[in-house]
Amino acid sequence: MNFGGFQKTSLIDYPGNISCVLFLSGCNLVCPYCHNPELVRGDGPVPDYLNEAWVMDFLKTRIGLLDGIVITGGEPTLSRGIFSFSEKVKELGFKIKLDTNGTHPEVIRDLMEKRLIDYCAMDIKTDPMAYSSVFSRKPVADRIIKSIEVLMGSDVPYEFRTTCVKPLFDEEVLKAVLTRIQGARRYVLQQFHFTKLLNPSFFESGNCGFSDEEFQGFQAMASQHVRECMVR
Repeated sequence: MNFGGFQKTSLIDYPGNISCVLFLSGCNLVCPYCHNPELVRGDGPVPDYLNEAWVMDFLKTRIGLLDGIVITGGEPTLSRGIFSFSEKVKELGFKIKLDTNGTHPEVIRDLMEKRLIDYCAMDIKTDPMAYSSVFSRKPVADRIIKSIEVLMGSDVPYEFRTTCVKPLFDEEVLKAVLTRIQGARRYVLQQFHFTKLLNPSFFESGNCGFSDEEFQGFQAMASQHVRECMVR
């Protein structure tokens, strides 16, 4: 596993739980608004001590203090080492939340079937049929759709997330996404922050976010199709 960073405590990354956060380097998508560009490029500074043994030792000191760990990226499902790592974490009694872009449905499925994750947050960037126009150099629509099906067919808690940013998101995009996740447990509309982006020149600065009123409209629309819709 390519360790890219570590946050010892988080109150917001794992809903309802106090967690630490492990960042893995490497990603197979090129989202222009990505706020962890160094993890995508793999060129960020990484402490010499940050490896699996160090993380396990840290977790042992947090038994009874932390509820779980968030494994994020980059894209964690690129690493086959995630299985053995997750097994060791579970042996210590911690919950695991996985953040994923959904391009490896077979990995998500296997992690769920082996009970190695307790919560999964999957980003849906746009209509899956449109990924190749911005986010991916290769066709990934079938994989995104399959991952949606895997999550919705599992008893593992999950959420879908979409970052709402112009020109990549609008009401028509929302409608397309909602047709894919009809009846989903939770859908999160994420606000865009114009800081530390992978490709800031892609956006027109100052004209890429949405107003509170627009978010309220998006939320009202989504709430008609999913069990819970949140703005974050």
